[in-house]
Amino acid sequence: MFRIRQYIKMLLQNVCLPMLYRFWARRPVQKGKILMADAHHTMMPFSMRRMYETLKEEGKEPELFVADFGTLGFGAMLRFLVRFMRAYATAEYVFICDYFLPAASCKKRPETTLVQLWHSCGLMKKIAFDTGEDIPKNYRGNMFGNYSYLTMSAQVCVPVHAHALRIPQERIVATGISRTDYYFDPKWNARCQEQFYAQHPEAAGKKIVVWAPTFRGNAAQPYLIGLSDIQRAAAALGDDWQLLIKAHPHIDAHGRVSNCTIPTEELFAVADVLITDYSSVMFDYLLYKKPLVLFSPDLAEYEAKRGFYLDYRGMPFPVVEDGGALAGAIEGSAAYAEAHRAEQEAFCQTYTGACDGKATERILKLIGLTC
Repeated sequence: MFRIRQYIKMLLQNVCLPMLYRFWARRPVQKGKILMADAHHTMMPFSMRRMYETLKEEGKEPELFVADFGTLGFGAMLRFLVRFMRAYATAEYVFICDYFLPAASCKKRPETTLVQLWHSCGLMKKIAFDTGEDIPKNYRGNMFGNYSYLTMSAQVCVPVHAHALRIPQERIVATGISRTDYYFDPKWNARCQEQFYAQHPEAAGKKIVVWAPTFRGNAAQPYLIGLSDIQRAAAALGDDWQLLIKAHPHIDAHGRVSNCTIPTEELFAVADVLITDYSSVMFDYLLYKKPLVLFSPDLAEYEAKRGFYLDYRGMPFPVVEDGGALAGAIEGSAAYAEAHRAEQEAFCQTYTGACDGKATERILKLIGLTC
């Protein structure tokens, strides 16, 4: 069934959608027409929210095309695609923040600027054409060729993504990632803290630990590693600690594991320690300059199967492969961070140096969409 769905997607992308685009592209581009599109969420994803709010503040009205293709029936997905292609054909600006096949289904007209805001900072696990995990071997098409600009968190990310996505380096710009502007906003952080303690009053006065691992497998068949070790560590830490489990949405979609409904990025303001593995969430969190623990019980297997862009064990953070050592690593994480402060700050600058609270402003200036 999975393979059949892939062939149907390729038929739509390579034949049907280009025909629709060419038909509607006979009309002129509508000046000031802005689209924001995503196929992985039921609501506007966090990675494009800051951009949306900024455009609204400047008096612009983006059209939203947001749906989770993984949960849509075929008819609903087809209606979504037709609506998007009709709008896409005459749009002046289009913003996406993840893989979005409809935007890659045809060669876009040069008057349209397509901006990939991207959904992760830094460099971690290999992606796209650098691994066999992301793109099916039978896929045909140019998934990233229409990008006018791809925004990155630091210059070091540019050549790596150029290779992984097979696009020219000049289209990739280290503007910073738009969503990270929130992390530098005191009012936003205060709201996050208020919201958390309103929902979790039992956490008052405790140290907050957030476990936010990535998923293994693929979106259709994801699985989680390390849950039992995390639960044993939480028991060993005792009542002075509050453990929040934030599984990847693909995991929760197949049976909820998370014990907190607040989005992960809204927990950074209250977290005392973040535990993750190979997730780029670590780079967002590092902007808060707080302790981090890397819990990777399948590190050797993951490294051999997928691989990394950096020396995982050489990062200036505690790496735990044995679940029995996890509680001690959490308790000692603050002392570890203090002892390695200079190395951690240098690491953060290398991989997220362009994220300073003004990324959205730079992106809009880059594409000429400021008032």
